Amino acid sequence: MSSRTRLVVMSISAPVIAFAIVGGLLGKVMARDESYQYLKVFDDVVSLVQSNYVEDVKSGSSLPPAGVGLDLTRQYYLRVVSARDNSPAAKAGIRTGDYIRAINDAPTRDMSVWEGLRALRGAPGSKVSLTVIRGNAADPHVVELTREADAPSAVTGRVAASGVGYVRIAAIAPMTPGQVKSQVADLARSGAAKLVIDVRRTSSGAFEEGLAIARLFVAKGTLAVRESKNAPRETISTQAGDGGITLPTVVLVDAGTAGAAELFAAALAENGRAELIGEHTVGRAAQQKLIKLPDGAGLWLSTTRFLTASGAQLHEKGLEPTVAVDEPEVTEFGAQPPTADPILDRAIERLTVKKAA
Repeated sequence: MSSRTRLVVMSISAPVIAFAIVGGLLGKVMARDESYQYLKVFDDVVSLVQSNYVEDVKSGSSLPPAGVGLDLTRQYYLRVVSARDNSPAAKAGIRTGDYIRAINDAPTRDMSVWEGLRALRGAPGSKVSLTVIRGNAADPHVVELTREADAPSAVTGRVAASGVGYVRIAAIAPMTPGQVKSQVADLARSGAAKLVIDVRRTSSGAFEEGLAIARLFVAKGTLAVRESKNAPRETISTQAGDGGITLPTVVLVDAGTAGAAELFAAALAENGRAELIGEHTVGRAAQQKLIKLPDGAGLWLSTTRFLTASGAQLHEKGLEPTVAVDEPEVTEFGAQPPTADPILDRAIERLTVKKAA
């Protein structure tokens, strides 16, 4: 075959071959259209993360009114951040660090935190069954809890030692700053000259409410730094009238201290207003949004995170206590927690030593 003949044959056959290849690929794409939908979802997710675009989801009915008092995170299974004081979960002995392997026999291995929290809720008086693992124990425990309507946020106080007032913040809500202010005033009238603020196992509440509590104690300075993807860093500072509580203070923290309580503790510590006594905190200081994807799925996306007053990362890092003291371990599930409270004892000792010095 001459060179001219080969050129003619190639010029005719090339378009035919290309058409066949393109047609075959299009046929495969059409045949596997369902598979390629997942690539579209992935592309949507990447675009959302890059642009930080947030669309509020029309999630239908609101969450059921009753729960068991648990706050969760994910670590292989759903893991307990905290069990709220006097909640069904706390009364059953569920503690920070316990793993929830199943909810009503539904495995949590591939369950999101949102799905888990929703599964825990229901009508007041209804039951929910949890399969719980503690530490390295091989045998899980099945616990049946009765759901209760969420109790209103309450701040309690008492005289813990001579001249030392103790304030327990079990949960943070809009009325909490006013409750703290009132409790401290009552304790001062009872002779308290120093304060212990306990935010162990406290993980609920909006970040703004945690900062509002910090404003009671910090008269001047930076409380926190807010960082968003498409906005400059925002320094959150004290305002005129802040810092009305001037008593020497320590703050009790542990592995269940998260969110608004963590931001409160960080603000006091970084401004030299309080020492932190206890355990390293969990490091959860990001605001998240539930974003609706085009295929109807949802995505939890962190849109804003808070830094400490010095600009140090708080989210996923947590706070290191000034004085490290471990919570007593309760390895046997269902056993009563020890009556001794070494973290509180160390805090009172710390305040007493400072007074003597």
